[in-house]
Amino acid sequence: MDSSDAQQIHPARFRQFFWNWMQDPLAIGAVAPSGRTLARLMVGGLRPGARVMELGAGTGTVTRAILDTGVKQSDLYLVERNATFARLLRQRFPHAVLLQEDATALTEQARELAGSIDFIVSGLPLVLFSQTQKRQLLVQSFDLLKSTGMFHQFTYGGRCPIRRSMLEGLGLKAALHGIAPFNVPPAFVYRICRGA
Repeated sequence: MDSSDAQQIHPARFRQFFWNWMQDPLAIGAVAPSGRTLARLMVGGLRPGARVMELGAGTGTVTRAILDTGVKQSDLYLVERNATFARLLRQRFPHAVLLQEDATALTEQARELAGSIDFIVSGLPLVLFSQTQKRQLLVQSFDLLKSTGMFHQFTYGGRCPIRRSMLEGLGLKAALHGIAPFNVPPAFVYRICRGA
C-alpha cells in the first residue's frame, strides 16, 4: 500500500484483508491491499471498450482503478478464490462477472472467453507459485487473450517473477511497465505479451 494512501483505505476493508492474510499468507501474498499508485500503474494502457480479466481481485482496489479507465463492469471478469473477498467483490461490483475459482485452474465458463480478452491484470503472488503453476497460468491466460492482448503482473522482487527461459519457451516477452517506489513494499509492474 502506498504510504500516501494509507489513510484512504477503509479501516474495515484493511482489517478484513489482514485477517484473511493471517489465515492463508501464501495464497494472498501481501499484508495490505494495493495502494492507489500501484493500482493506477497496473491499469496503464487500459481503455474504454476493453474487455479485462483481473486475477486475484482481492478487496477491489485494482478493480476500481480498472473501472476508472472507462472499462464497463459488464466487460470485467474478476477471478477470486477467497470466499470472503468474493462476497465483497459481488457487493461492490454487481455488474462484473465474478469467477470464484483458482486462477491456475479456470473452469469452462472462463475458457468460453478464449481469444476475446484485451488485458489480464494479475494481483497474484507469482513469486510463491511453482514453475508448473506459473506455466499453467500463462498458458491459460494467453489462450484467453487476443493476439495483441497484454498481461500485467506486479511483483515486490524487482525482477520479473517468470523466468526468461519459460517466457521464451511460450513465445512471450516481458518488459518493465513501471515502478511504484512508495508502495509498502515498493512494487514493480511487468507487461507480458506475445513475442514478435
